[in-house]
Amino acid sequence: MLKKYSSGPVKVPFIHSKLPDLSTTIFTVVNQLANTNGAVNLAQGFPDFEAPQPLIAMVHEAMGQNYNQYAPMAGVLDLRETLVQKIEKLYGKSYHPETEITITAGATQAIFTTISAFVNKGDEVIILTPAYDCYQPAIALQGGVCVPVELTGIDFRLDINKIREAITDKTKMFIVNTPHNPSGKTLSKNDMLALQDLLRNTNIIVLSDEVYEHIIFDDLSHQSAARFSGLAERSIICASFGKTFHVTGWKIGYCVGPETLMQEFRKVHQYNVFSVGHPVQIGLNNYLKNERNYLSLGHFYSEKRDYFLNAITSSRFTFTPSMGTFFQLLDYSAISEATDMNFVEYLIKEHKIASIPISVFGTSQQQRYQIRFCFAKKKETLDKAAEILNQI
Repeated sequence: MLKKYSSGPVKVPFIHSKLPDLSTTIFTVVNQLANTNGAVNLAQGFPDFEAPQPLIAMVHEAMGQNYNQYAPMAGVLDLRETLVQKIEKLYGKSYHPETEITITAGATQAIFTTISAFVNKGDEVIILTPAYDCYQPAIALQGGVCVPVELTGIDFRLDINKIREAITDKTKMFIVNTPHNPSGKTLSKNDMLALQDLLRNTNIIVLSDEVYEHIIFDDLSHQSAARFSGLAERSIICASFGKTFHVTGWKIGYCVGPETLMQEFRKVHQYNVFSVGHPVQIGLNNYLKNERNYLSLGHFYSEKRDYFLNAITSSRFTFTPSMGTFFQLLDYSAISEATDMNFVEYLIKEHKIASIPISVFGTSQQQRYQIRFCFAKKKETLDKAAEILNQI
């Protein structure tokens, strides 16, 4: 006999949100608007062209070779060895492949896990604004306090004195992002040396978000935290295969850092992820053997940046060419005094082109007359976008 259950009202548990002020991410909002309005989408940062076919073939081959069960928690050792060799060759810093590098489910997971591992209730974390939107929620979930320090002016300069003033005895972590999303700014060697000097003799941990490390233009060099001994000794550096190899949907990245920090990172990593796609790691390791597969990216994307900017020279938008990433800010102050969110909505609904308002990343009013476009697109997509922008 089946037990009869009451058909009376169901008591719904009271939910005390840990992120009460957090709304739907801007990327979801804008993408939905773009889809509804049939807009050319240069909003979210992902390519609309195919991933490298040799890489796909290598992953398929690994699947056929039965690399389909759990990978080691820290990642496939051969891949870790290849990565530490790459880092040493590019930045002169030697990491131990067994104890100082972990393969992650994308850079966002690496960032979240780093914050979870080190930030406790009441700890302060300095971020540079405008800041990629995954930092603040992760800090809040751990009970930490986000301390924003704004990059200065419309050219997003690092002001070391502002950072110095933000440091207190509660500062646990400093998050740096170069090349920088959303501005496309890259930090210079002098910027990094200034940060190194500022943090010397402190207990502050650095989280260095370097997902666009290979996408840098105009003969500039990526200034990784790994280049600077005083930063490397206190830094977890996060990187992304998805951004590097046009496979954002694979959600795979890695992080490196000194053993004392990596031990704590792995304590969290092993229980919120444990390990990531085994055949993908095997394929990536083989693909990385040819260094041109990542060292050519600066040229590849600078051509796309220049193609896009040359195509909109007759528009009323103004700009400073991006120094890195696959994003370009356009200034619309000569066109409208609307807020950037309202202007983005207007562009989607009236002109059928989608971009991202940078105010959502935390900016000054002066900076808010700039909106972000992704140029990691096929020429046909960039041509359509340029035709629209030139008519506004």
